[in-house]
Amino acid sequence: MAESAGEIEDRRIVVTENAARRIALLKAQEHAEGAFLRIAVSGGGCSGFQYGLSFDDQRNDDDFVFERDGVGVVVDEISLDLLNGAEVDFVEDLMGASFQIRNPNAASSCGCGNSFSMG
Repeated sequence: MAESAGEIEDRRIVVTENAARRIALLKAQEHAEGAFLRIAVSGGGCSGFQYGLSFDDQRNDDDFVFERDGVGVVVDEISLDLLNGAEVDFVEDLMGASFQIRNPNAASSCGCGNSFSMG
C-alpha cells in the first residue's frame, strides 16, 4: 500500500527482497541512512520514457512511499501513473548486477531496460 498526504491509494509498486537488501547496502555505503530511493520517470531514452533512480532525503507532497524490510522507495504521483503495478528488483547474473523495473504498463522497452514506451 502507498501513503501520500495521509491517504491510502490502490496504486502501488512492489519492491522485492533483493532490491530492499541492495538499497539498504547502498544507503550504508553512501552514508545516507535517512534517505529514500527515488524512482522517477521522465521523457527521453531510447524508447520515449526513461527511469531515473537516485537517493533523496526529501519527501514532497505528491510522493508515495513504498516500504519493504524498513527500506523506503519514493515515487511522485505522475511517475506512479506510469509505474503502477511495477516490480523493482535487483538482479545479479553473469552479465552484471543492476536494478530492474518490470513495468506492466510498458508496451515495449529498449535492450538496456532503462527506457520504455507506452502503448
